[in-house]
This record gives sequence, structure tokens and C-alpha cells, in this order.
Amino acid sequence: MRLEDTGVIGGAEGPRLPGEAQVNPTDTGLPLAEGMSLSYWLQGVRNRPLLNARTTEELPKEADVVVIGSGITGSLAALKLLESENPPKSVVVLEAREFCSGATGRNAGHCRPDQYRGFAKYSILHGPEQALKIMDNERETWEKVVQYVKDENVDCDLWVGKSYEVSMTPDVAEQATKIYADVVAAGGKTDNITVVTDPAEAEKISRLKGAQAVYYWDASTLYPWKLAAHVAGKALDLGLNIQTWTPVTAVTEAPSSPGQWNVETARGIITTPTVLYATNAYTGALLPETRGAIRPVPHMCNKVVPPTSFSGSKALQNSYGVIYPNGFFSVNPRPTSDGIVLVGGWNYNYPALVEHVAQDSSRRYNDGLTNFEPVTDAVKELTQDKFGWADQTGPGTKANYDYAWSGIIGRSSDEVPFIGAVPGKEGQWICAGHNGHGMARIFTAAPGIVKLMQGATWAETGLPECFEVSEERLARLAKADIKIDIVQ
Repeated sequence: MRLEDTGVIGGAEGPRLPGEAQVNPTDTGLPLAEGMSLSYWLQGVRNRPLLNARTTEELPKEADVVVIGSGITGSLAALKLLESENPPKSVVVLEAREFCSGATGRNAGHCRPDQYRGFAKYSILHGPEQALKIMDNERETWEKVVQYVKDENVDCDLWVGKSYEVSMTPDVAEQATKIYADVVAAGGKTDNITVVTDPAEAEKISRLKGAQAVYYWDASTLYPWKLAAHVAGKALDLGLNIQTWTPVTAVTEAPSSPGQWNVETARGIITTPTVLYATNAYTGALLPETRGAIRPVPHMCNKVVPPTSFSGSKALQNSYGVIYPNGFFSVNPRPTSDGIVLVGGWNYNYPALVEHVAQDSSRRYNDGLTNFEPVTDAVKELTQDKFGWADQTGPGTKANYDYAWSGIIGRSSDEVPFIGAVPGKEGQWICAGHNGHGMARIFTAAPGIVKLMQGATWAETGLPECFEVSEERLARLAKADIKIDIVQ
């Protein structure tokens, strides 16, 4: 099956759902503060006061900066603002639900920089030079995440090691060979990548039956909610005001205060000259000009307790990206913590999820879905058939597929985030559309948006030029129907 026939944009990273551009969650009867599932990460922090934090009992009437969204983008941007040489006097972070309960708190825990495979699609969309810059940026972001966690001694289950990207069919392996050669020909950095193209060796290294090739490089897994909480805690020490359970319903011009914006919530209005949208998939609810350019796409993550044969000294010690012609599994075995295996990505049964979502438009924004059987069935097939978990015999335990949760990814129609000033709305800024790949982007993207907010040029951010938001880019992508038949 061709990926474009499944509705996937840019390969197996995710489906495009029909009609997203016309959907506004505030028009669907879906309150943003209801209906969420509890991810593995959110289940593990139910006693944390930050979950429902309100720094002040009453919502402030005014602020120098209002950040909408408390995930890693909003939390890190707030910290960078308050740490700057000329910090704002007041920064307020508004969160519709619990702290960090959006995409950051719902992913599979990977910080895995794309080091070669994305070159094909990025070259088509943005040219080879930008494609190389994107991969360089992801490597830089990963380095910054690791360094920050180590410097700050963040308790977030950080693992650093080799992440295996495994081609599971000859066609996928052939395509990987071509893309890798194209990266080399374009002058890309590949000395950090180890390549194994002998199937027998690939099986041995990856422990996956039928593996055709393995490419591996340094990456990390971590507990993303705890990283965001640490960042927000440092910002709170510097005067940040966090207001959870405060969904924003609109941002409008302040009629009596030229150059100011009214950030409207059910709890009142905050007037501010500066608004930062760290709202990812939910951005279209507040910025209509982004609908279609940033598309909400549901995804699922599975929690799996491995069998005895893959526990203890036999536990998985590496993270994975397992690639099929029509699917991609992200596998995080949490090797430095509890050994629970978390499986995300876009597996080959995602067309069933696309069909489910298409039946009710509100499902595009509703992350209350749990244990979606077709997606879990594909996870079972991967682990039981390819890792051999079904072969467990004798004493011991079998694998337990006890829970799966949903999240909403902000898919950018051209596969890269939107960072910069909102066109035609002076004082409004955006850092959103991370494509389910935010952990490998945000630790450079959030500092970058803060630099822009404080008067820096784009070149001073160090970010790829194709990340910059513009009126032309938004208008072009709002009606685009981009489909790239590339496994990713």
C-alpha cells in the first residue's frame, strides 16, 4: 500500500484527517478542560502540586507577557524570558487543564534526533540545504537537552545511548540506503551513524526477527513531564505566575488600550502587550490563520510490561524506530528506570484510527481515547512476532498490554514548526506545529522565539530558515494538499 493511500503526510509519521481546517474546538461543544486520558507520565505524578497550580488565587488583570500552554515550549520560553538580561516584570502561563497535560505529557518519551531519513522529505519541501540544517538542529537540540538535564541534575529518568532505526522489509532497507547516500552526497554529517546492512547482523543487533538493516546513533529517552516540571519550577523561583485549569477562549484587541491584547478566559481577562502561543495542535482555536497549516492529529501510545524473557539482564537496552512500508513504531524501553516498554509512532493500523476520528470531528481534539484496539493489535504483532515475546515458555510471565492513551499532535503541513511573529498581529508570537517531534526541536525553538521576542534577528536564533512563520507560508499551507510518498 502506498502511504499516500493511507492519508499519511510525509510517510508513516501521521495521518492527515479530512477537514481539519474548518474545525475549531471551541465550536464543537468540546470543552478543552474535559475528556483527557491519563498518559503513563501523568499517572506517575498524581501527587505533584504543580498539576493544578495557581500561583495567585485570582487571575492577574495585567501581565507583561502571557504564554498560552504549559508544555515544554511554554515552560522553557517562560524560563528563558525570566532569565534574560532584561526580563519582563510579569509573566503568566495559562494552561487549559493540568500542567503539561498536552503533547509533552503524552508522548512516548523519546528525544531522538533525525540524523538522515528525513533528508528526503525535507529536501522536497525545503531544499537540500535546509534539510541538512534541520537535521543539524535536531542533533544540537538533543545535545542541549542532555546537557541541561546533567547540569541541573534533573530527576527525569534520562537515558543516553544508541537508538536503533530498523528497516523491516527489503524495500524500506533499499530506500534507507538511497537516502543515506543522498545525505553523504549533499555533505551531511554521517560520522555519528553506524550502518548495518547485513540482515543476519541486523537481526542480531536489533533482536527483531526479519530485520533487514539497522542505522544507529546517539539519542535519549526521558520522563518529559518531569523535565517540564523542573523547568517550570525554576521559572516559578524567578517570579512566574502559573494558572492551570484556565482555558483561553479568545485573544482580542483591547479596545481602551492601543497596542494591548485581551486574553479572555472563563475566569476573567488578562491585558498584555505580548502573547506567546505555545498551543501546538490547539493553535487553530485561537489563531484561525493557522488552521490547515497546523492540523490536529490524534495518536496513541501503548504501555507494555515485557515478559520474563525480556526482563532483568535480558531487558531491551536501546530505543528504537522500527520502520515498515506503511508504519513507524517508536519504542522506548526505559532502560534506566522501570523497564516498562512504551510504544508510540504511527503503526500500520493507524488507518483505523483515522476512520474512527473521521466519524466525529470533535475527536480531532479529544485526547480522552484509551486502549484503541487496532493500534494495540499492531503493537502486539511487533513485540510478539518480531521480538519473539510470543515464544515465552516455562516459568515466568508473559507480556502485559494493560494500557494505551491518546494525545493530539500538531502536524505542520510542511513538516516543520511555525516560529516567529504572528503576521498582522503585533505583539503576538507563535512556537507550535512540532509534528510529534517536539522533544528534538523545542530546546532550541523555545530559546529562539524568546530571542525574537526581545528584538533579535532570525539569524541570531540559529534555527533553520524554513521554521520562520510568515503570512505567505500560512496562506500557502492553509489550502495545501501535500502528500509525500516517503517512509519516515
